Amino acid sequence: MRVIKRRIGTGRIPVLQLFAAGILAGILVMNIGESVLLENTGLFDEDVLYHMKYMTVDCNALFCYVLRKRLLTLLALAVLSTTYLGLAVCVGTVLWYGTATGGLMAAVVLRYGIKGILLAAACLFPQYILYFPAIFAFLGWGESVYRNIYLRNGLEPEKNILLKKTGQLAGIIGMTVAGCAMEGFVNPLILTGLLKYF
Repeated sequence: MRVIKRRIGTGRIPVLQLFAAGILAGILVMNIGESVLLENTGLFDEDVLYHMKYMTVDCNALFCYVLRKRLLTLLALAVLSTTYLGLAVCVGTVLWYGTATGGLMAAVVLRYGIKGILLAAACLFPQYILYFPAIFAFLGWGESVYRNIYLRNGLEPEKNILLKKTGQLAGIIGMTVAGCAMEGFVNPLILTGLLKYF
Protein backbone atom coordinates (compact mmCIF):
# COMPACT_ATOMS: atom_id res chain seq x y z
CA MET A 1 0.00 0.00 0.00
CA ARG A 2 2.91 2.32 0.80
CA VAL A 3 4.35 1.67 -2.68
CA ILE A 4 1.02 2.57 -4.33
CA LYS A 5 0.75 5.82 -2.35
CA ARG A 6 4.31 6.77 -3.21
CA ARG A 7 3.82 6.08 -6.92
CA ILE A 8 0.53 8.00 -7.09
CA GLY A 9 2.09 10.97 -5.37
CA THR A 10 5.23 11.17 -7.48
CA GLY A 11 4.70 9.18 -10.67
CA ARG A 12 2.17 7.24 -12.62
CA ILE A 13 -0.77 5.35 -11.18
CA PRO A 14 0.23 1.66 -10.81
CA VAL A 15 -2.58 0.57 -13.14
CA LEU A 16 -1.61 -3.09 -13.52
CA GLN A 17 -1.17 -3.57 -9.77
CA LEU A 18 -4.52 -1.93 -9.04
CA PHE A 19 -6.22 -3.96 -11.78
CA ALA A 20 -4.73 -7.18 -10.36
CA ALA A 21 -5.88 -6.16 -6.85
CA GLY A 22 -9.37 -5.59 -8.25
CA ILE A 23 -9.39 -9.02 -9.90
CA LEU A 24 -8.42 -10.65 -6.61
CA ALA A 25 -11.12 -8.65 -4.79
CA GLY A 26 -13.74 -9.74 -7.35
CA ILE A 27 -12.76 -13.40 -7.01
CA LEU A 28 -12.80 -13.14 -3.21
CA VAL A 29 -16.20 -11.41 -3.10
CA MET A 30 -17.73 -13.95 -5.49
CA ASN A 31 -16.36 -16.88 -3.48
CA ILE A 32 -17.49 -15.46 -0.14
CA GLY A 33 -20.93 -14.44 -1.41
CA GLU A 34 -21.49 -17.39 -3.72
CA SER A 35 -24.83 -18.38 -2.22
CA VAL A 36 -26.23 -14.86 -2.54
CA LEU A 37 -24.55 -13.69 -5.74
CA LEU A 38 -24.96 -16.89 -7.75
CA GLU A 39 -27.75 -19.06 -6.38
CA ASN A 40 -30.24 -16.29 -5.58
CA THR A 41 -29.66 -14.11 -8.65
CA GLY A 42 -29.61 -16.59 -11.51
CA LEU A 43 -26.31 -15.13 -12.74
CA PHE A 44 -25.12 -17.34 -15.62
CA ASP A 45 -27.45 -20.17 -14.59
CA GLU A 46 -28.46 -22.90 -17.05
CA ASP A 47 -31.94 -21.47 -17.70
CA VAL A 48 -30.50 -18.12 -18.73
CA LEU A 49 -27.95 -19.76 -21.03
CA TYR A 50 -30.62 -22.04 -22.52
CA HIS A 51 -32.78 -19.04 -23.48
CA MET A 52 -29.74 -17.16 -24.80
CA LYS A 53 -28.92 -20.13 -27.02
CA TYR A 54 -32.13 -19.68 -29.03
CA MET A 55 -32.56 -15.93 -28.85
CA THR A 56 -32.53 -13.62 -31.84
CA VAL A 57 -30.42 -10.53 -31.31
CA ASP A 58 -31.30 -7.16 -32.85
CA CYS A 59 -27.69 -6.14 -33.52
CA ASN A 60 -28.57 -2.52 -34.39
CA ALA A 61 -30.45 -2.04 -31.12
CA LEU A 62 -27.69 -3.74 -29.13
CA PHE A 63 -25.06 -1.55 -30.78
CA CYS A 64 -27.02 1.63 -30.00
CA TYR A 65 -27.54 0.50 -26.40
CA VAL A 66 -23.91 -0.33 -25.67
CA LEU A 67 -22.70 2.77 -27.55
CA ARG A 68 -24.87 5.00 -25.39
CA LYS A 69 -23.77 3.27 -22.16
CA ARG A 70 -20.06 3.25 -22.99
CA LEU A 71 -19.89 6.83 -24.29
CA LEU A 72 -21.88 8.27 -21.39
CA THR A 73 -19.57 6.48 -18.94
CA LEU A 74 -16.48 7.65 -20.82
CA LEU A 75 -17.62 11.26 -21.02
CA ALA A 76 -18.67 11.32 -17.35
CA LEU A 77 -15.24 9.99 -16.34
CA ALA A 78 -13.55 12.51 -18.65
CA VAL A 79 -15.37 15.38 -16.96
CA LEU A 80 -14.59 13.99 -13.49
CA SER A 81 -10.91 13.72 -14.47
CA THR A 82 -10.77 17.50 -14.75
CA THR A 83 -11.97 17.95 -11.16
CA TYR A 84 -9.99 17.76 -7.95
CA LEU A 85 -11.22 14.16 -7.58
CA GLY A 86 -9.66 13.19 -10.93
CA LEU A 87 -6.93 10.97 -9.52
CA ALA A 88 -9.36 9.18 -7.18
CA VAL A 89 -11.70 8.64 -10.15
CA CYS A 90 -8.88 7.02 -12.16
CA VAL A 91 -7.89 4.75 -9.26
CA GLY A 92 -11.53 3.85 -8.54
CA THR A 93 -12.19 3.09 -12.21
CA VAL A 94 -9.30 0.66 -12.58
CA LEU A 95 -10.25 -1.07 -9.31
CA TRP A 96 -13.87 -1.35 -10.45
CA TYR A 97 -12.96 -2.88 -13.83
CA GLY A 98 -10.58 -5.30 -12.12
CA THR A 99 -13.24 -6.31 -9.60
CA ALA A 100 -15.83 -6.82 -12.35
CA THR A 101 -13.39 -8.95 -14.36
CA GLY A 102 -12.50 -11.07 -11.32
CA GLY A 103 -16.16 -11.47 -10.37
CA LEU A 104 -17.10 -12.56 -13.91
CA MET A 105 -14.30 -15.11 -14.08
CA ALA A 106 -15.11 -16.49 -10.62
CA ALA A 107 -18.84 -16.71 -11.39
CA VAL A 108 -18.47 -18.77 -14.57
CA VAL A 109 -15.78 -21.03 -13.05
CA LEU A 110 -17.90 -21.67 -9.94
CA ARG A 111 -20.87 -22.58 -12.12
CA TYR A 112 -19.24 -24.52 -14.95
CA GLY A 113 -15.67 -25.31 -13.95
CA ILE A 114 -12.91 -24.98 -16.50
CA LYS A 115 -15.31 -24.69 -19.45
CA GLY A 116 -16.68 -21.56 -17.79
CA ILE A 117 -13.47 -19.82 -18.88
CA LEU A 118 -14.56 -20.39 -22.49
CA LEU A 119 -17.91 -18.81 -21.68
CA ALA A 120 -16.21 -15.79 -20.10
CA ALA A 121 -13.93 -15.44 -23.14
CA ALA A 122 -16.95 -15.60 -25.46
CA CYS A 123 -18.68 -12.88 -23.43
CA LEU A 124 -15.67 -10.56 -23.77
CA PHE A 125 -14.44 -11.33 -27.29
CA PRO A 126 -13.73 -9.54 -29.61
CA GLN A 127 -14.76 -6.16 -28.15
CA TYR A 128 -12.30 -6.21 -25.26
CA ILE A 129 -9.41 -6.35 -27.71
CA LEU A 130 -10.25 -2.67 -28.14
CA TYR A 131 -11.89 -1.92 -24.79
CA PHE A 132 -8.87 -2.86 -22.67
CA PRO A 133 -6.40 -0.61 -24.54
CA ALA A 134 -9.03 2.14 -24.59
CA ILE A 135 -9.56 1.83 -20.81
CA PHE A 136 -5.85 1.92 -20.03
CA ALA A 137 -5.24 4.77 -22.49
CA PHE A 138 -8.11 6.69 -20.91
CA LEU A 139 -6.71 6.18 -17.41
CA GLY A 140 -3.38 7.58 -18.58
CA TRP A 141 -5.22 10.48 -20.21
CA GLY A 142 -7.25 11.22 -17.08
CA GLU A 143 -4.20 11.09 -14.85
CA SER A 144 -2.25 13.38 -17.20
CA VAL A 145 -5.11 15.90 -17.34
CA TYR A 146 -5.38 15.90 -13.56
CA ARG A 147 -1.64 16.40 -13.08
CA ASN A 148 -1.47 19.22 -15.63
CA ILE A 149 -4.38 21.05 -14.01
CA TYR A 150 -3.68 20.52 -10.32
CA LEU A 151 -0.13 19.29 -9.73
CA ARG A 152 1.72 20.97 -12.57
CA ASN A 153 4.04 17.99 -12.78
CA GLY A 154 2.59 16.43 -15.89
CA LEU A 155 5.78 17.42 -17.69
CA GLU A 156 3.84 18.77 -20.66
CA PRO A 157 4.16 22.37 -21.83
CA GLU A 158 0.96 24.38 -21.71
CA LYS A 159 1.22 25.33 -25.39
CA ASN A 160 -1.20 23.27 -27.49
CA ILE A 161 -2.02 20.99 -24.55
CA LEU A 162 -5.76 21.45 -25.01
CA LEU A 163 -5.53 20.43 -28.66
CA LYS A 164 -3.34 17.46 -27.79
CA LYS A 165 -5.61 16.21 -25.00
CA THR A 166 -8.71 16.66 -27.16
CA GLY A 167 -7.07 14.65 -29.94
CA GLN A 168 -6.11 11.89 -27.52
CA LEU A 169 -9.64 11.74 -26.13
CA ALA A 170 -11.04 11.59 -29.68
CA GLY A 171 -8.78 8.59 -30.37
CA ILE A 172 -9.97 6.85 -27.22
CA ILE A 173 -13.60 7.55 -28.17
CA GLY A 174 -12.91 6.13 -31.64
CA MET A 175 -11.53 2.92 -30.13
CA THR A 176 -14.56 2.71 -27.85
CA VAL A 177 -17.00 3.14 -30.75
CA ALA A 178 -15.18 0.42 -32.71
CA GLY A 179 -15.39 -1.82 -29.63
CA CYS A 180 -19.13 -1.10 -29.39
CA ALA A 181 -19.52 -2.15 -33.03
CA MET A 182 -17.78 -5.44 -32.25
CA GLU A 183 -19.92 -5.92 -29.14
CA GLY A 184 -23.12 -5.19 -31.03
CA PHE A 185 -22.53 -7.02 -34.30
CA VAL A 186 -19.82 -9.67 -33.78
CA ASN A 187 -20.01 -10.80 -30.16
CA PRO A 188 -23.64 -12.08 -30.31
CA LEU A 189 -22.68 -14.43 -33.14
CA ILE A 190 -19.71 -15.79 -31.19
CA LEU A 191 -21.63 -16.15 -27.94
CA THR A 192 -24.71 -17.84 -29.41
CA GLY A 193 -22.45 -20.05 -31.53
CA LEU A 194 -20.58 -21.25 -28.43
CA LEU A 195 -23.78 -21.78 -26.46
CA LYS A 196 -25.05 -24.26 -29.04
CA TYR A 197 -22.21 -26.59 -28.04
CA PHE A 198 -21.95 -25.57 -24.38
